[in-house]
Amino acid sequence: MDFGYSPRVEEWRQRLLAFMEEHVYPAEPVYEEQMRAAGDPYFHPPVVEELKAEARRRGLWNLFLPDERWGAGLSVLEYAPLAEITGRSPWLAPETLNCSAPDTGNMEILTQFGTPEQQERWLVPLLDGRIRSCFSMTEPDVASSDATNIRCRIEKDGSDYVITGRKWWSTGALDPRCRVAVVMGLTDPAAEPYRRQSMVLVPLDTPGVRVSGGSSVFGYHERGGHGIVEFTGARVPRTNLLGEEGSGFAIAQARLGPGRIHHCMRLIGMAERAFDVMCGRVVERVAWGKALAEQGVIQDWVAEARIRIEEARLMVLKTAWLVDTQGAKGARIEVGAIKVAVPRTAVWVIDRAIQALGGAGVAEGFPVAALYAHARSLQIADGPDEVHKRSIARRELRRYVAPPA
Repeated sequence: MDFGYSPRVEEWRQRLLAFMEEHVYPAEPVYEEQMRAAGDPYFHPPVVEELKAEARRRGLWNLFLPDERWGAGLSVLEYAPLAEITGRSPWLAPETLNCSAPDTGNMEILTQFGTPEQQERWLVPLLDGRIRSCFSMTEPDVASSDATNIRCRIEKDGSDYVITGRKWWSTGALDPRCRVAVVMGLTDPAAEPYRRQSMVLVPLDTPGVRVSGGSSVFGYHERGGHGIVEFTGARVPRTNLLGEEGSGFAIAQARLGPGRIHHCMRLIGMAERAFDVMCGRVVERVAWGKALAEQGVIQDWVAEARIRIEEARLMVLKTAWLVDTQGAKGARIEVGAIKVAVPRTAVWVIDRAIQALGGAGVAEGFPVAALYAHARSLQIADGPDEVHKRSIARRELRRYVAPPA
């Protein structure tokens, strides 16, 4: 693979970097002030819509979709460095470009598996940024890292499906603009384990759907919330099925392949933001008669952080290249590996930044504490590290088992 940016990608990078410098970073204190003034963690501040309008004016919109009918037509590898840039301001940049999870993953599966009617009703307004969506898979009563544990039922009743179950960590469900949930549940409990689940589209105003208060992450509230969604006999037409019955697990895997690359590149952007904050701080702070940057331990942290960031970036770029050239199935080991390695790297770098800043590192005024909360949670989201390492080990060990005679 070629490690250089093509002229096309470099042009996108420069356009996005200019947007970040001229609009996103200056808007961060405005965003914080508007959120404080509202007193509502799920408030949609006006500055976000202003940034979205500017992003659209500059053509920086739906960059994550490789299909030119719906997005910018960038490959996964081409989009990766752009996702990294947006990770430097994870609270603002992804949404202002209409490139924020969980909408990105939901839009991807709607482009791949949605019917024309589903695309017209849900995909088009999502692409326009007029509505938001959530993904309801995780359940509080089972270990949802094993999808075969899912208990939410999706049962046929005439021309309808009836959904009964309880989900949590449905990110974005508390956003007042959230209109639809992609729900994964059991349609055939007697089928083989990975053919039991299906996905259906459930409008949140459907009778029998109740969204309640979500969880904070280390005390930080994501603006769209991590909602609890209860389905009590919620009824939707069977035309709301995504793909085929029994294809829920396969659709989830298709959704998570590019999505994990997006997450990982944003994490690298978070690590770079923390690195910049750390380096800027240590060159200006003096302790024991010299700048912190002259202390050996600080220099070790700076060098180690740079090494780890570069290693992580190369892993993700290789994985993106494999997804483009061999498909998600051809990159299963690499996708699992970056899901473990990149959050671990980001957490380490951000933690060193916190330590270098001292009291300022855990206080308001610097972004590193919030970055840490976000990065640390991604060692659990989309499957905990231990599950991915187990999968990697099993795939690697298969190569050493002799086939039966």
